[in-house]
Amino acid sequence: MDIFKFGGASVKDAAGVKNLANIVRDYKKGNLLIVVSAMGKITNRLEDLTQAFITQNDEAHAIFEEIKHFHFSIIDELFQGKHHPVYDEVANTFVEIDWLIEDEPDNDPDYIYDQIVSIGEVVSTKIVAAWLNETENKALWIDARNYIQTDNTYREGKVDWTKTNQIIQKDLVPLLTDNIIVTQGFIGGTSENYTTTLGREGSDYSAAIFASCLDAAALTIWKDVPGVLNADPKWFDETEKIAQLSYHDAIELTYYGATVIHPKTIKPLQNKGIPLFVRSFIQPEGEGTAITKENNPLPIPSFIFKVNQALISIFPKDYSFIIEENLSNIFELFHRHKIKINTMLNSAISFSVSIDDHPVQIEKLIKDLSEEFTVKYNKGLELVTIRYYNQQTIDRVTTDKDILLEVKSRHTCQMVMKNK
Repeated sequence: MDIFKFGGASVKDAAGVKNLANIVRDYKKGNLLIVVSAMGKITNRLEDLTQAFITQNDEAHAIFEEIKHFHFSIIDELFQGKHHPVYDEVANTFVEIDWLIEDEPDNDPDYIYDQIVSIGEVVSTKIVAAWLNETENKALWIDARNYIQTDNTYREGKVDWTKTNQIIQKDLVPLLTDNIIVTQGFIGGTSENYTTTLGREGSDYSAAIFASCLDAAALTIWKDVPGVLNADPKWFDETEKIAQLSYHDAIELTYYGATVIHPKTIKPLQNKGIPLFVRSFIQPEGEGTAITKENNPLPIPSFIFKVNQALISIFPKDYSFIIEENLSNIFELFHRHKIKINTMLNSAISFSVSIDDHPVQIEKLIKDLSEEFTVKYNKGLELVTIRYYNQQTIDRVTTDKDILLEVKSRHTCQMVMKNK
């Protein structure tokens, strides 16, 4: 069997849903499970709704009405009349948010986030499953929260692999015989039946979890690009598609910030030797990129840009060395404030890191760090990572830039820069 994953861009409108059905219709290899994200940019609007509700902003209900209108407009375009069962199924799903936002927020914000934002995936998959059945693709909708089991770490649920695998083997495998299974990315469930999410853009990871537990033949992620490119088209006018990637290079690129694949996706696939294909839903006949165990170096350099970076430099107040004890304390504070380090460099008496600029988190982090250390920081920076670099590639991205921090290994160069 195979796993297909369709992101929000592939189902951003009725035409996208129809295109998905055409891709599924042309699949002839056997059993198929498809994982679908929220439609278009709906996750962003659900995040806006969550924030408005938590802050008791008057715009909450208007945002919610906009979200409902968006989905029902797509349903109207897909189905004739107002009598199809999907109308009631989607309306009943939105009732879950209605009930929640009618009360005042009295739970942890991360818990509230997961209960609201997860609805995007539930609604999109109900619409996709209904359309597949309408077009004679026999589909069965299932709730991923009943299969992917996590702890209670809201917004970043940690998967209980043993329990998840047992449930999938016992309850999901028997359903695969005659059906196309349609389920959600991004979401899981706890032992108390609360909803969790797996981290932003986590639908790729969901697909990898299902692929691993089902021992799938392959996972295909359908994107709006022809495959994995050596740079983001937003930053480079000329990019090249990479035909084949090793698991190793893929996980390096995603770790450094390549957005075409979620960082957690590779490990479950590599552990089982399951190939990952990145293909275009715009040109589904294209071969895309294959990510496999074949360990060949990339034929071309790859560039990864992260903007809106902050560079934090940390110094012991007494000019003592940065040693293991200092680093342990520093990393504990980063972990406590849920701040991911994108690159780091230490010297005898300093430790510098580049992180995404989240002002509220950074302010709290610096306050705690300042109790023991002297802290300096710069904002408005960019981090460029080059995999398989040379001097020519470095020169290409550093024109009219000041380099504030540079870290090199055998295959990778990272530079934190600002405009001159």
